[in-house]
Amino acid sequence: MAALESLLTPQSIAVIGASRTPGKVGHDILANLIAGGFAGRVLPVNPVADEILGLPCWPTLKGAGAQIDLGVIAVPRSLVEEAVEDCLAAGARAVAVITAGFKEMDATGAELEKKLAARCRQQQVRLLGPNCLGLINSHHRLNASFAGEMPACGNISVISQSGALATAILDLAAERHLGLAKLVSIGNKADLNEVDLLSALTDDEQTGVIVAYLEDISSGDDFVKAATEASNHKPVIILKSGTTEAGRQAATSHTGVLAGADIAYGAAFRRAGVIRADTFESLFDCATALAMQPLPRGPRVLIITNAGGPGTMAADAVEQAGLQVAMLDKNTAAALKEKLPRAASVGNPIDVLGDAEPERYAAAVTAAQDDPAVDAIVVILTPQAMTQPAATARAITSALKGDKPVLAAFMGGVEVMPGRTELVAAGLPDYPSPERAITALKAMHDYASWRRRPPRVVTRFRVNRRRAERIITRRRRSGHRQLGEVRAKSILGAYGFQIPEGYLATTADEAVEAAQRVGFPVAMKVVSPDIIHKSDLGGVKLNLIDAEAARDAFDLMTLRIGQRAPEARIEGIYVEKMLGKGLEVIIGMSRDAQFGPMLMFGLGGIFVEVMKDVTFHLAPISEAEAIQMLKSTRSYEILEGRRGQRGVDLAAIAQGLQRISQLTTDFPQIAELDINPFIVGEIGQQPMVADARITLEKA
Repeated sequence: MAALESLLTPQSIAVIGASRTPGKVGHDILANLIAGGFAGRVLPVNPVADEILGLPCWPTLKGAGAQIDLGVIAVPRSLVEEAVEDCLAAGARAVAVITAGFKEMDATGAELEKKLAARCRQQQVRLLGPNCLGLINSHHRLNASFAGEMPACGNISVISQSGALATAILDLAAERHLGLAKLVSIGNKADLNEVDLLSALTDDEQTGVIVAYLEDISSGDDFVKAATEASNHKPVIILKSGTTEAGRQAATSHTGVLAGADIAYGAAFRRAGVIRADTFESLFDCATALAMQPLPRGPRVLIITNAGGPGTMAADAVEQAGLQVAMLDKNTAAALKEKLPRAASVGNPIDVLGDAEPERYAAAVTAAQDDPAVDAIVVILTPQAMTQPAATARAITSALKGDKPVLAAFMGGVEVMPGRTELVAAGLPDYPSPERAITALKAMHDYASWRRRPPRVVTRFRVNRRRAERIITRRRRSGHRQLGEVRAKSILGAYGFQIPEGYLATTADEAVEAAQRVGFPVAMKVVSPDIIHKSDLGGVKLNLIDAEAARDAFDLMTLRIGQRAPEARIEGIYVEKMLGKGLEVIIGMSRDAQFGPMLMFGLGGIFVEVMKDVTFHLAPISEAEAIQMLKSTRSYEILEGRRGQRGVDLAAIAQGLQRISQLTTDFPQIAELDINPFIVGEIGQQPMVADARITLEKA
C-alpha cells in the first residue's frame, strides 16, 4: 500500500518532460498541479529551460539532487526508459508514464513496456500506464493529469482504461455539479490494473462509490475477489466495452455456443455484486443516485407527479424493472386526502395535479417517507403554466428525512433548469425522465439485495472422483478431446447423477441382447469420437418396442452412418432404457478463459434453440444461487407449474447444477459439458440424464 500512497497522496512530484509550451502534455500536467493547489514539492525537468510557470526547472532529475515520491513522465518513447531509471534513482515509489506508443502501437513498444514493468517490479515501484491520462486526487489537491480543471471534492472515485472516457467523466461531473474523490487512468496496465485500484479504493475513506470503465480484465479470479470485497463495503459500477468474441464460434456444445465473452463478464459482475452500466449515461445515473441517497430496504416504489402521463410512464417502468408499485397504507391515504385538493389522486401514482404548489409536493413526500409500505420515492415534475420548479425543489428537499431514497425527474428543459439546480445543490439526484430514474433505482435495489444476501455455502457432495479422473486421463492420453455419451455418462454417474441402464453393442445380436436386458422400449445411439451431433446423421433411434425393431435399427443406423460419415470411427451402438415422461431441461458448463467454469441452465427444445432463454452463473455455486438461476429465466413459470399444471422438482435441478459445479471445479481439464436433455419430474421423482457430452481442453 505504501507504493499506492506514493501514487495517490505523494508529497513530492517530478514532472519529467515539463514544457513551456501551452497545449503540450508536459506543460498541461505542470499547470494542473499548480492550479489544483498541490501543497507538496513539484520539480519540473526540462533540459533547455531554467524556469517554467514560476518554478525552477532542472535539466535532469539527477541534477536536482532531490528525493521524490512520484515521477510523472511525459517524454518521447525513446527517452522513457532513461526517465524511469532517473525516477528510481531519486527514490520514487511510484511512476506514471503518460507517454503513448507502447504495446498499443507496435512490437517494439510492447517489448519496451514489458521491460519498464519488469524494472519497476524489481525495485518494488508501482507503474501507472503507460499511455494514460494520469491521476487526480481532489482531497489531496493533486491533479497529475493533462485533463481539465480539478473537480470538486466528492465521494465518487473513477478507474478508467480510456483517457478520453476519463476526460468525458470529468466534464459530465462538472456539468452535474458532482464531486469526485479520485480519478485514475490506468492506460495499458503494464503494472497497476483495475484489481490494484479496486483494492486501494475499498480501503479509501474518501471513496463512497467506485465507478470504472474497462475494456478488459487482467485476471478473472483476482478481479472477482477484489470486486466482491469492494462491493461488500461500497457500490462498484462498471461500464464494460469490448464484449464480443468471434472465437466462440468454435464451441461444440449448446452451452459453449450460447456462452459469449459478454455473458462471462455479466456472470462475474453478478457474483461480485458489481452494478453493470449498459451505457455511459447509465454509469453516471447510477453513480449519482448511489452517491447521494440511502439504499432502499425493499422493492416498493411510490410515484408522486403533477401529470397523469408521466406518472403512468413511471409505473410502467417500475414493473418492467421488476420492482413493485407500492400500495399506500390506508392511514397515509386518509391523511393525504385532507391535505390535497379533492381532484387529486392519492393512489399510486399520487397525482398532486398540474396546478400543484410546492406545499403539495412537500406534503406528499413527507407522507410517503412516513409510510411503512413505501421503500423508495420518485418525484416527477412537468413544467406547466403555474409550476414553480425552483420553489418546488426547495420544498421537496426541505421535506427529506434521509432514511429512504428519493429520486427526482424534473422533465423539460429551460423552464425546469432552476429546479434542477436546487436539487443538485441539496444532494437530490435528478433525471430528465422517469425511466432513467427507475433504472438507477433498480440498480440501488439490486445492490441492496446483494448486500443482504445470506452467506454463500457451497455444498461438497460425496462422489467417486477417482473414477472420473481415470476416464479423463485415458481420453487425454489417447489424444481425443471428445468424450461421447457413454464416457460422459460414466463420469456424471460418478458424480451422483442418475443414469438410465445401458450397454454398448457392436453387433445386431448384441444390440438385441442389450435391449432385452434393460427392457423395452429402448433408445439406440451411435458412439463415435468423430460424431458430435448424432441426430443430424441419423445416429439416434427412440422408442424401439421389440427385438425386431432393435435389430432393424442397428442395421439401418450403421448403414446410414457409414454412408454419411465414412471417415468416422464407430465404437458401437449404445442401447439404453427409454426414459419416462418429464420436462426436458438443459444444464451445462462452458469454461471461460478469464473467469473459469460458467454453469448454464435452460429449458430444452424451442426455449434453448430459438428463444435462447438460458442463464449463466460462475462456479462454484451455492444452492441459493442455483435456485436463483432457475428463477431468472423467462420460462420459470413452467418449472413452478401454473394454471393447473404441476411443477417440477426445482431442488433436484439445483442439485444437478451444484454437482456439475463440483465436477468442473475439480477437473479444469473439462472445457465444455452438456446434459441435454436432463429429464426432471415432480418432487420426489429422480431426474435422469438422457444424453450428455463432454469436451476436454487441448492437452
